[in-house]
Parts: sequence; structure tokens; C-alpha cells
Amino acid sequence: MLQRALTAAVLLAGFAAAILWFPRSGVAALAALLIGVAAAEWARLCRLSAIAAAGYVLGMVCTLAALLWVAIAGSTDTRWQGAVFAAATLFWLVAVPLWIATGVRAGARRLIVLTGFVVLLPAALALVILPPMRVLGVLALVWIADAAAYFVGRAFGRHKLAPGISPGKTWEGAIGGLLAVLVYAIICGFTVPALKAHLDGGGAWVLYLGAGVLLCVVSVIGDLFESAVKRQASVKDSGTLLPGHGGVLDRIDSAVAVLPIAVLISAAVPTT
Repeated sequence: MLQRALTAAVLLAGFAAAILWFPRSGVAALAALLIGVAAAEWARLCRLSAIAAAGYVLGMVCTLAALLWVAIAGSTDTRWQGAVFAAATLFWLVAVPLWIATGVRAGARRLIVLTGFVVLLPAALALVILPPMRVLGVLALVWIADAAAYFVGRAFGRHKLAPGISPGKTWEGAIGGLLAVLVYAIICGFTVPALKAHLDGGGAWVLYLGAGVLLCVVSVIGDLFESAVKRQASVKDSGTLLPGHGGVLDRIDSAVAVLPIAVLISAAVPTT
């Protein structure tokens, strides 16, 4: 357990340093690398052949490269970005919960293959578009929710959240994660200057904390969806790249769901 915690801490510290210190082009390259690896793992969950998987990864990375090029060096018209993030938001808030409720089955392999683009590309685009500190703030929310849910669930978990998908998750853990996110959001609201200046009334605080609750819920949805996709593929982990932690998808399943929605929410908050 200690080794896993130390490994996770090193990975998180390295990622945070890259987000803060890399130029925008460097963050774009990092996003492309992560998405390339995640696409390979998604292809594995879709049971694609080696040749098909290679083509899938190439198609994913090339599509992302085109989107990032337009975002960084292309037209100043950003309406297409709003459309991308709005579509991703509808996917995570409407389509995924319905899909989970009806069951993610192996017979829907072609749909799952296409879904990989919706899961991965908007999140990678958000990683590059959002200011670095905001990216870290959003990812911190995801990590806090996940860690709190794990420890509260281990200590007090009695009622299963989704036993057919992820037997280890409990309602108590989810509530613990939500409370931890609210504490984190309140601390940020009083200590981050840009947020503090924006939260000038009770109504603003309600909307702000509501956004935190929404992102926390979406992080759980992202985690459950990846678990459902893994279950239809009859595998425990998405990959073996990170010893003791599974694959890249296992580490970013919540973040890929939260980041696109965070872009839309952040439009109403001053840039830090």
C-alpha cells in the first residue's frame, strides 16, 4: 500500500510540474502522449486486432493533433470548441448514465470503439485550453473525491453503489468524496484571489458549490463508465503500464469526464 501511495505521489507531482512549467506546446505534446496510450488501452477493451488497434491509435492521435493545432495556432473563432465541450457534457450527463443503467455490453463493440473518441479527445483539448492552475484545481478536485471515497468507503461502506459494475464502491464512500470536495471548494473560495473576488454573494456561492457537486458526481460517472467498459471486456485493469495501478485509463477515468464540463463552467469564472 505504501509503495502504491509513493508511486502515485511521484506521478502526480511530475504531472503537476509538467502542467505548470511546460509551454502550451509542451502540454499539447503531453496530452497527445497520454491520449495515445489511453487509446491503445481503449482498443484493448474493444478487443481490436493488433493492426486495427494501431490504426485506432493513429487515428485518435492525428485527430487530436488537428484539434490542438487549430486551438493553438488556428482561427480565433472558438465556437467550435464550445460545441465540442457541449457535446461531451451531454454525453457524460445524459448518454452515459442511461447507458450504464441499461448495461454496457460486449455486443456494442462498434459503439464503444466510436465512444473512445468522445471520451478522450474533449478531455485532451480541455487539458490544453484551460489555464494551468485551473487544470490542477480541477484535477485536485477529482483526486480528493477519489481518495476520500476510497478511505470513507473502506471505513464505513455498507451500501453498494453499483454492485454489478464496481463492487468496491459504496454510497458512503461517494458521500464522503462529495463532502471532501465541498470542503476543498470552500477552502479555495476563501483563499484563491480570483475565486474570492468572484464569490461576492450568497447566490454566487450556491452556484460555485453546485458546480463542485456536479463535477464530483461526474467524476463518479466517469469511473463507473470505465469500469463498465472493462467489465464487458472481462478485464480487471485497462493496462499494465503502471505497476500496481493498472493502466493510464484506470488513472484518468474520472478526469476525462470532468475536464470538458469544467471548461464550460470556468467560462463564468475569472481566469487565474
